[in-house]
Amino acid sequence: MSSRNPLTMVLVGLVRAYQLVVSPWFGPRCKYYPSCSAYAITALRVHGPVRGLGLAVWRVLRCNPWSDGGVDHVPPRAGKDEGARTLGVESSGARAGAPQDS
Repeated sequence: MSSRNPLTMVLVGLVRAYQLVVSPWFGPRCKYYPSCSAYAITALRVHGPVRGLGLAVWRVLRCNPWSDGGVDHVPPRAGKDEGARTLGVESSGARAGAPQDS
């Protein structure tokens, strides 16, 4: 996790300042869940300042009048075990650790 990188901390601080100062003036308007600012903080903490900022900018660009919105979580870091996301179900549909029929 890259959340200890000084640049990441500065960028997260800027997004938090936006959340505390600017966002309350406009109210909840985000058509995505989590909100774009929450997405940006998570992306920065998970992927670091370069890729995290890129993901955050791409998310804001997708938030436009022609977008349907919806649930959009930050993708996991490459190389992470996917088992936690699938709740113990392997890609074949079998439960992890369950005996397989031969």
